[in-house]
Amino acid sequence: MGSLVLAAPQKGEQKTVTGWVLDSACAFTKGLTKPISRDCALACAKNGSPLVILQDDGAIYWPISEATPALSQNQRLKPFAGKRVTATGKIYARGGSTAIVLEKIDAAGGL
Repeated sequence: MGSLVLAAPQKGEQKTVTGWVLDSACAFTKGLTKPISRDCALACAKNGSPLVILQDDGAIYWPISEATPALSQNQRLKPFAGKRVTATGKIYARGGSTAIVLEKIDAAGGL
């Protein structure tokens, strides 16, 4: 019975997050607190690397789709690459990762 509870799908909690849109690899391997440049983020996205939202506290949000089959969110994020955004959507957490189903995304002021 316990395994059935663990296998149950999570319900997404509505949340608004503010952070930088940057390449996922740089967020991890370079330890960045904000993007190197817009061009760098776009070049990585063009090569297929997923764009993520990096909050000021270091939390990384993986933008995902609820559609099946899932759709890449890079097209929605490319206009904001290298910039700060405020995004609202359902949040899901699993295994130390946090994802957001983008419902709304707007430019936010930079720091």
